[in-house]
Amino acid sequence: MAHSSDDVTKMRCLVTGAAGFIGSHLAQRLLADGHQVIGLDAFTDYYGRAQKEENLGELRRSERFQFVEMDLLHDDLTQPLDQVDLVFHMAAQPGVRASWGAAFAQYVELNIVATQRLLDAVRGRKLTKLVYASSSSVYGDAESFPTPEVTLPKPISPYGVSKLAGEHLCYLYWRQYGVPTVSLRYFTVYGPRQRPDMAFHRFIRSYLENGDIDVFGDGEQIRDYTYVTDAVDATVRAAFRGDNGSVFNVGGGDQVTVNAVLSMLSGLTSGGPVINRKPAQDGDARRTCADIRRARERLGYVPVIGLLAGLQSEVAWLRARPRMSVPPEGT
Repeated sequence: MAHSSDDVTKMRCLVTGAAGFIGSHLAQRLLADGHQVIGLDAFTDYYGRAQKEENLGELRRSERFQFVEMDLLHDDLTQPLDQVDLVFHMAAQPGVRASWGAAFAQYVELNIVATQRLLDAVRGRKLTKLVYASSSSVYGDAESFPTPEVTLPKPISPYGVSKLAGEHLCYLYWRQYGVPTVSLRYFTVYGPRQRPDMAFHRFIRSYLENGDIDVFGDGEQIRDYTYVTDAVDATVRAAFRGDNGSVFNVGGGDQVTVNAVLSMLSGLTSGGPVINRKPAQDGDARRTCADIRRARERLGYVPVIGLLAGLQSEVAWLRARPRMSVPPEGT
């Protein structure tokens, strides 16, 4: 059962990356819980603006939602942060495979420098919490499964390095200045509004259109898949219940191979795409599996949407919308 914040004072919330996949779902949930929401987004060009504008459609209809187009790297953050109680930092440059080489400079700017600017801007303000969206990519090829938060992070991609740096910034701003931060390590979030570069989005589109699917490696990689509303529920819970300076895994409880996902999609769509097997990509972990005991015990987080039901929802969403611009394949 989803957590409700009916038992707490209604808050004024700021969501960075509000036009994105998780950010738009989070803003929607906060509005449903009765909070006021200021959404920030810079509409970076990792994928097209059209889908992001579509993500904002329902939010813009609420009188308690205000949208501000803003660049965390360069703009003055003072005004949107005035009178804010909660900050949810969802904005980031995504994508494991796209983070190598010269592109890493953009990951440094958007995932590290922008996070530091935001933390510096909230320093000294009376915040209830700043929740930072991190990633399971910080673990790399973990040494044990399920992987607990006490595991030493050893990212194997530049993207993972950038997200871990953001975690460290959150911790030091709590330690040094008392900024009440919590970091969440999301494990492969999927569902409606998923980015067009992400595997499930690409797979489903190909099944619906009988197109080609590129599968990297042997397809026996295992991922811990988390439905977006479960990830959002953990995020809201962390804002009200998370200990300052702490880190939580956010997983969905479904650890399935890529090949098994393709088989499930075949049954859901009756499609017959051509599957192209390609070499494994640099930075892709062989397996991810979240130990969510800490989130369950301290936040009361329990994922409720299984993989089959979640895939059905994403299939239905993609059936109902046109194809949009697709960036290089992410993860």
